[in-house]
Amino acid sequence: MSVAFLTGRRRELRPHLRAVLVTVATGVLVSAGISACGGGPVSTAGPACVSACSQGAQKATTTAPPPLTVLTRESSGAKGDIFIAPGGGGYASGPEIVTATGKVVWFHRLPAGDVATDFRVQTYLGQPVLTWFQSGGLGAEGGPGGPSGPKASAGPAPSGARVPAGPAPSGARVPAGPAPSGARVPAGPGPSGPSGTDYIYNDHYQQIATVRAGNGDATNFHEFLITPSNTALITADTVTTADLTSMGGPAHQLVIDGIVQEIDIKTGRVLFQWDSAGHVPYADSYLRLPSSPSIPWDWFHINAVHLDTDGNLLVSSRNTWTVFKVNRHTGQVMWQLGGKHSSFTLRAGPGQALDRDGKIFAWQHDPEAIGGGEYTFFDDESGGNLFRSSRVVTVRLDLATRVATLVKSDDQPEGQVAQLMGNAQTTPGGDLFVGWGSLPYISEFSPSGKLLFNAKLPPGVETYRAYLLPWPPPS
Repeated sequence: MSVAFLTGRRRELRPHLRAVLVTVATGVLVSAGISACGGGPVSTAGPACVSACSQGAQKATTTAPPPLTVLTRESSGAKGDIFIAPGGGGYASGPEIVTATGKVVWFHRLPAGDVATDFRVQTYLGQPVLTWFQSGGLGAEGGPGGPSGPKASAGPAPSGARVPAGPAPSGARVPAGPAPSGARVPAGPGPSGPSGTDYIYNDHYQQIATVRAGNGDATNFHEFLITPSNTALITADTVTTADLTSMGGPAHQLVIDGIVQEIDIKTGRVLFQWDSAGHVPYADSYLRLPSSPSIPWDWFHINAVHLDTDGNLLVSSRNTWTVFKVNRHTGQVMWQLGGKHSSFTLRAGPGQALDRDGKIFAWQHDPEAIGGGEYTFFDDESGGNLFRSSRVVTVRLDLATRVATLVKSDDQPEGQVAQLMGNAQTTPGGDLFVGWGSLPYISEFSPSGKLLFNAKLPPGVETYRAYLLPWPPPS
């Protein structure tokens, strides 16, 4: 893209963000002192986050990846291997390729304390590549292939090349007094490098590129998407202050703003940037304010950026229960679905049901355009007993009448609620492949909703997303 959009908001006061990134084996990452869980409607962190963080503190007791136990397996038109990045439960963490029968094809064991997310196959410069986000992975701790990151692999081992750490942030602490409203502030003390790095490996399991957020922002683990233009769409976070007196809050509240960046992979240059605070009111958040203005409020919690069929962006905000369509050239919001100010009237089609708040989704993840005005969303429905279980919803948007209709839903097979994370991939044959986030299940549904595949990871093990993709690529 040749057109860049910067919000212009608070840039003149902006120091580099020093983010504290606490890695937990469950895939919950804590940035700027706030859990990525995003909490529920009645707290700023919530019991689920506390439990997950406690589980993540467990030390791996084995170098092997967690086994995937197949519970249901029927024939389907979908072909490929399963791509996950499991962590927790005392097992080693890392990107993993496994067959539909549970056989490990490739596993890249990470250094202790590191966590990978969003592991999948993408296309870069016309070639199939493996991509993922990894926390840590710099300096003495070693990145993928570094000396402290031994590998267990059924195929060729990844290259041993290190990633230069570059200048180290200072790790300054947040000032005790109030910062001026709108000022960017350090969130320290921080680690000696960025919060995380996005990696690209070729089909010989060799590292060929890395991507990090620009403009001093902290790379967010939720998204690493390579576009047809060979650029990267990523999510990032920054900490600033906001005057929330208009909504009954403090005059100098620390807040975490969600950011989308499009990055030139070869140069690292930011081509486009979108900042949530420049387009969405703080009052749209469903997350309660923290007990102190010095505790950063994760009001937006960006957890996905995807391409719509017309090339514009779909941005998901967990804590406003909203998916925004954003103009990729101007940054303006074209429409918003869900939340407190939906552009659409929400309706349930025959045999479907809205949740107890009258919404199609809540605390959602992973908006995917599937064509014909239809979209899928991973509907967590966590917190507040909003719905009987988590589910994947298919929604048809009528732009002329501004009506959004829930036309299909696939419920979690065990009837459970995912407190966080999750994704849904529509395969070329129309099946729906689902990673159930904080629940240790992976499923596949036919277009009619029949359960074709269901598998389970061991207790305490989670994977942020799961994909069914062809690998190795055709020679």
